[in-house]
Amino acid sequence: MTELRKLAALFMLIAATMLAAPLSAQAEEKIQLDTAYGPVIIKLRPDLAPNHVERIKTLTKQGFYNGLKFHRVIDGFMAQTGDPRGNGTGGSDMPDLKAEFSPRPFERGVVGMARSMNPDSANSQFFIMFANASWLNGQYTVWGEVESGMDFIDKLHKGEPPANPDVIVKMQVIDQ
Repeated sequence: MTELRKLAALFMLIAATMLAAPLSAQAEEKIQLDTAYGPVIIKLRPDLAPNHVERIKTLTKQGFYNGLKFHRVIDGFMAQTGDPRGNGTGGSDMPDLKAEFSPRPFERGVVGMARSMNPDSANSQFFIMFANASWLNGQYTVWGEVESGMDFIDKLHKGEPPANPDVIVKMQVIDQ
């Protein structure tokens, strides 16, 4: 009888742990990207791209994005950042990611992962859409959506590269 109680207690402990895990994961479902104009809140989409979301969270927690330039800002299209070289040719020391394409359309506020011609070459660079771009649908990985602060993204200096590029002041995973 005591063995049965021990087994029941173990089962209850495992069940409680499994129920608590999603709650702790939900607590880290957003990124705050601070610009000189104000904070941008990005809702993470692990349901669409779990590996890309994990990469963004890992690099963010390491402080990788702090101070990086928006090196490509095309009015009416998108703003790109995440390159430590500041020119679109760099990435993190981590290996490239396999594409996680989804049916989520690229429209204003969607955050996607930049890559080279190779679909499996995303690393650290990402872009935030100013407007709809259906030609990107199914070609790039969506990992987030701007919840608030798009007006601050709209204020970024435009250019390829901008003459006076804005930077990510600070980027952090937040509990909300």
